[in-house]
Amino acid sequence: MQTKVYWKLCAIGTFLMLFIGIGSIAAQNTRVTLADELQSNSNYETFVALLETVGLETLLGESNTPFTVFVPSNEAFAQLPDYLLAYLNDNLDLLERILLYHIVVGRFTVDQVLAETTLPSLEGGLVEVSGDLLRVNGADIVDTDVLAFNGVIHTIDSIMFPEISLPPVDPFVNFDPILTAGSSTVRPVTDRMAELFEREGFSGDISVEENGTNVGIERFCVNSETDIANASRPIRDTEIEACIANDRTPISFFVALDALAITISRENDFVDNLTLEQLAQIFVGDVTTWDEINPNWPIQPIETFSPGADSGTFVYFVSAVIASGLGIESDEAEARLLNATNVRFSEDDNVLVQGVEGSAYAIGYFGFAYFNANESRLRVVNIEGITPNESTAESGEYALSRPLFIYSSASVMNAKPQVAEFIKYYINNVRYELGTEADQIGYFPVNRDVLNLDRLEWLAAISAAVR
Repeated sequence: MQTKVYWKLCAIGTFLMLFIGIGSIAAQNTRVTLADELQSNSNYETFVALLETVGLETLLGESNTPFTVFVPSNEAFAQLPDYLLAYLNDNLDLLERILLYHIVVGRFTVDQVLAETTLPSLEGGLVEVSGDLLRVNGADIVDTDVLAFNGVIHTIDSIMFPEISLPPVDPFVNFDPILTAGSSTVRPVTDRMAELFEREGFSGDISVEENGTNVGIERFCVNSETDIANASRPIRDTEIEACIANDRTPISFFVALDALAITISRENDFVDNLTLEQLAQIFVGDVTTWDEINPNWPIQPIETFSPGADSGTFVYFVSAVIASGLGIESDEAEARLLNATNVRFSEDDNVLVQGVEGSAYAIGYFGFAYFNANESRLRVVNIEGITPNESTAESGEYALSRPLFIYSSASVMNAKPQVAEFIKYYINNVRYELGTEADQIGYFPVNRDVLNLDRLEWLAAISAAVR
């Protein structure tokens, strides 16, 4: 398969001469090659094995062709489900494209990488650089400047994906119903994508029921009564086992980012920022008046509002705020929040909005979309000095950013073509729709790597690679 890249090397020969400069980097005198460095580092074992699988093991051997290689760690590959690796092993051309996308033409130390906006890959696509975040595409660079005779290696913490195409969407495949249920946070996104799918020509009924992530996953996995589960948290191991027991091995599609909004009334003119610890103390009742947080704040009782325990937002808050802020286990954190006497719970986010709006001394939390829709009535609180927005959510700088998912299975998608077509339309279009409709929907689009991973998940499901 190396012959497939030979023409690319020839075509860029002149360009490469700019980077060769004998003696410009000390490692050039050592004759240690990129292949040698990859073989000697146990953290690169999976990447090396996959290079061997597609016959690219000698590409990075000794030559006068300089490359920069962004190598996903073994842990990054371990995040992929086994069925995806199996699918790629059955589709070596696609696997080769993914590996070549991690190999950039030219020798770039990390400082030189960060000075660029894009870098040309051997796959043919461009790798995007976020210099201020030390990132390529959606991957963080976690180890830098392993120098070799013929190039440089940088370690990244996730896999980058080139553009992966899916077959054209067929909204007329049939008009049988599609039933989704689950997270109130994900519902606005699924509602919007259902509306657009119907505009494309699907005239069947698409039901989007709102009953919380826990219930939505239970109805999909245990009851086998829905086609898609909307979830504002990753599926748990016990839920995966329940799905598998019903021949519904779950496939996750990461469809959007949400920044959990910590909100106060517009009448509150004293709170601008809280730490995770302070936020946790407020919601479990360790502090009960605002002056206990800051002596300059009013001596007034704190009124707190929270989604109910069936909500994925509640589950996320327990883990990201209560457990993290207080340094306790999630089970204890959940019990402390549920037993707090100053918290009012509701599964209806609109009730929470009204509760927070109604008092200058109230505080609550819900998905960013609900704050976005009520911004004229509420204020958002910075957490650890960071404001929630698209940039801080995608980079992870904002401590309360979280992924939003829809879940289905290969068995459902193959038995119900309308579900497969809807999911295909969903993942192909949601990123761009959120980019243009953010003021209406209120969430943030996933990055290119996530989009193409979703597409790979869809291909694996339809190919029956998922067992």
